[in-house]
Amino acid sequence: MIPTELTTNQTQQIEELAEIIRFHAPLVAFTGAGISTESGIPDYRGPQGLWTTGNAKPFTYDDFMNSTEARREWWRRLPAHLDEVEARQPNAGHLALTAIERAFVMLAIVTQNIDGLQQEAGSDPSRVIEIHGSSRMIRCTQCGERYLAREILEVYGDQPDPPPCPNCGGILKSGTIAFGEPVPQDALRVAFTVAQQAGVMLVVGSTLLVNPAARIPGIAKDAGAYLAILNKGQTGLDEIADLRVDAPAGQALTYLSERLLSSEPGY
Repeated sequence: MIPTELTTNQTQQIEELAEIIRFHAPLVAFTGAGISTESGIPDYRGPQGLWTTGNAKPFTYDDFMNSTEARREWWRRLPAHLDEVEARQPNAGHLALTAIERAFVMLAIVTQNIDGLQQEAGSDPSRVIEIHGSSRMIRCTQCGERYLAREILEVYGDQPDPPPCPNCGGILKSGTIAFGEPVPQDALRVAFTVAQQAGVMLVVGSTLLVNPAARIPGIAKDAGAYLAILNKGQTGLDEIADLRVDAPAGQALTYLSERLLSSEPGY
């Protein structure tokens, strides 16, 4: 069924993409904030994004590491923040991407998102590479050990100050990457590797303006992959894309999954 919200040109583009994926696997997906806006999570650099409107308040890594009060404030706000994170539900775009993952040769879903919704939608966690970390996790800044935020709160939540790392005694912080904090090199290396192995790189909901994550689709293109971009508005790699679909992620991915899962190639 063709979604009524998609134009004839958009559906034709998506049908073309489905045929490309059928014959040029393996597939790697690269997702940004635009796939999660339909779950009620604001994006950053879209027309009404937090960065565009000036509503984003940068949280720097140095501030956190050098201020006991900043860490105490983070710990105080964590329960309500985690409740909000866990209340979000995957939307049609996440579910469609999971369906595609299960039906086709998808090496990985590389995401800039920190919401964990792709895993909540049923994607294999081992195939989801979170470049900017996860708001559902807590990480030690010293030994790198990662913990479920909910489990840490259950054990230490009645304390006024955040606990030290149970493994090494280091400083715990949110599992997301703060401003000024380096992107985890292990996640970046894996993302670069799968990008070089992709037959099709599908970008969904990203302006491709934040490096080093935004380099990943370009690496795939340089290695010979077909580069398809599905995003509302312009991106930093539009000029080198093989296909550019300007459409909402949920509607477009749902139609793409229907075409790919259909037993009949094309019409």
